[in-house]
Amino acid sequence: AAKGGGGEAPAPSGPVTYAKEEPKETFGDLTTVQSNQDTGRQFVHVSQIDAAGFEGKDVWVRCRVHNTRSKGNNCFLVLRQSGSTLQGAMFKSESVSKEMIKFSGALSRETIVDVKGTVVRADVKSCTQSDVELSVLRIYAISRAEPNLPLQIEDAGRSEAEIVESEKKKAAGEVEGAYIRVGNEIRLDNRIIDLRVPAQNAILRIKSAVCHYYRSALLEKGFCEIQTPKMIAGASEGGADVFKFKYMEGSRFERPACLAQSPQLYKQMAIMGDLERVFEVGPVFRAENSHTGRHLTEFTGLDFEMEIKESYSEALDMTDYFMCKIFDGLRTNHQKDLQVISQQYPFEPLKFNATGRNYRMQYPEAIRLMREAGLKNEDGSEISDTQDLSTPLEKWLGEYVHNKHQTDFWVLERYPYEARPFYTMPCADDDRYTNSYDVFMRGQEIMSGAQRVHTADLLVKQCKDKGVDPKDLVPYIDAFKYGASPHAGGGIGLERVVSLYLGLDNVRKTSMFPRDPTRLTP
Repeated sequence: AAKGGGGEAPAPSGPVTYAKEEPKETFGDLTTVQSNQDTGRQFVHVSQIDAAGFEGKDVWVRCRVHNTRSKGNNCFLVLRQSGSTLQGAMFKSESVSKEMIKFSGALSRETIVDVKGTVVRADVKSCTQSDVELSVLRIYAISRAEPNLPLQIEDAGRSEAEIVESEKKKAAGEVEGAYIRVGNEIRLDNRIIDLRVPAQNAILRIKSAVCHYYRSALLEKGFCEIQTPKMIAGASEGGADVFKFKYMEGSRFERPACLAQSPQLYKQMAIMGDLERVFEVGPVFRAENSHTGRHLTEFTGLDFEMEIKESYSEALDMTDYFMCKIFDGLRTNHQKDLQVISQQYPFEPLKFNATGRNYRMQYPEAIRLMREAGLKNEDGSEISDTQDLSTPLEKWLGEYVHNKHQTDFWVLERYPYEARPFYTMPCADDDRYTNSYDVFMRGQEIMSGAQRVHTADLLVKQCKDKGVDPKDLVPYIDAFKYGASPHAGGGIGLERVVSLYLGLDNVRKTSMFPRDPTRLTP
């Protein structure tokens, strides 16, 4: 017999108290949870409930009301926990009163509820838990959502293909209205609601997994995780893309400072401190006035630096290792999240060489290929030997490599001296070029790296060449005066890696609360 009622339960006259024993009321608004309950209930995650493991069992779930449908003496609810959904059903009986059905049907969407019910085998194609439903015995509102939501989860969770198809049907007169297209700004203004959309929720779980596999791979290789300062006295990369502020403003200690563009200088200094191999997962700040789908003013950097014995290729081999660990880990262990994302944002699986060295191209070859294809710069000028590459040229190279070498993950090395920062080691055979590299995914750069200069005199010279005042970098330059190991490394933008792996059109989808030139809230 179903537990929870021996006769029709009374309608609650106020908030229901659930301290130890099950209350006589089988529905209602529960008193505020203030760490004053000790009911001994064991909650089950909605994603775990299926016929094989739970048929016939009574379970408690805490979840959101995704939708309700009530009529007469019955009510159906779609209960949602993260991206998983489960149908709840109730029919008027001795243990389910008319008032309980009315209470449940009137619950606003997104309200958080505690539900107790018996798991019954059923065919429910509209829910992720498709072989069961919950025969509801008790239901208590924990936190009610306001009825007028700023956006609907269903609207924000549809694919572009579904929306376009509905627009075609409306134009043909087959339906009265098309699906709503929820814009990026509406999503970001109401980010808390948007994060509940299954695909968006899964994107952040994939982002977490990328950090996990990156960290695990480098720890396996003897790296030490470090945490470097984010408030510094001088720009870490040089240039204008720096957030400046007054340090200790209004005090006698006031002086100019800026937010770190990268942990570059400090991770090199860590190598000089004999840590040998280091990495960091931390915030990076770039005052880039670029309001595009590729740029953020604050993002998460995955940085590493390591001693090398003979060549920067040792750092590239390490990059191959940890990036393939990331790709393989996602492909092997996160199929459910990837499937949820692909339903709203379809994408092709990333092509890469999981077992050996991924494709590497040298910069002069790239220039030759683009010239042979008749490409020019965006202003119509010829492509020079030592210029940096624009985004359209990078994308063309990505398509070329994808078609010719069947890979979306590859390296371009030996960048021109003109295009790299002051701390980059020149090539021994041609000082117009450097021992540097960019790593690409799907035709876009995700990482810049290089062998670094490890002699103080050359570092000072190149600072002056690049318009950086060595006086602003005295502690950094001094670090190379007392015996400096040859070293190399790189820095990866986490959000861009996730965005490109998933084939997303906008990097903001991968940032929980993105920062760009126009957005500082929420």
